[in-house]
Amino acid sequence: MIRPPPNATDPLIVALHALAVTLRDEARAERLLSLTGLTADELRARAAEPAMLVAVLSFLEAHEPDLVAVAEELQMAPQELVAARSALDT
Repeated sequence: MIRPPPNATDPLIVALHALAVTLRDEARAERLLSLTGLTADELRARAAEPAMLVAVLSFLEAHEPDLVAVAEELQMAPQELVAARSALDT
């Protein structure tokens, strides 16, 4: 289980953890690449860019079961992932 530190409120850290959890699930990772049009190489090269992380969190928001599953794995509320996307998307 990937778990951010208890005080991890930095949206960038939250988003990076969400990306890691997303990529650990093969079906979810394939859907992410398919729906976003990204390649694995692009994702690796741009993983720390706020715009890329916004795309990942938006992908999760678009499918509530994924949003909830990733949030549960990170032991946080789904709203925290939504808040991280909102903070990065400014």
